[in-house]
Amino acid sequence: MRTVILLIISNIFMTFAWYGHLRFKNTALPVVILVSWLIAFFEYCFQVPANRIGSSIFTATQLKIIQEVISLSVFAVFSVLYLKESFKWNYAVSFVLMLGAVYFAFKKV
Repeated sequence: MRTVILLIISNIFMTFAWYGHLRFKNTALPVVILVSWLIAFFEYCFQVPANRIGSSIFTATQLKIIQEVISLSVFAVFSVLYLKESFKWNYAVSFVLMLGAVYFAFKKV
């Protein structure tokens, strides 16, 4: 559970670092890059421990699948609340298919 919480926090920072600047299109690109790198530093402060802790429970592939699902979930909320974009039905279908990926990644073979 600690791994998932750390990955959620990490992905919140990552999403703001990568996409937060889209609301500030008049800001100079070098400033945006610098601010994004400063925010991304905090992403790494949570991402690296999450993977280190999680690697004792999950495989690297399972960790990556967890991270991607969290990343897309955080981004979906971010895009609606922060970027004011609409959430469309085909995005929902995409998330359902991602859940299928999670199922198969964790299925015992």
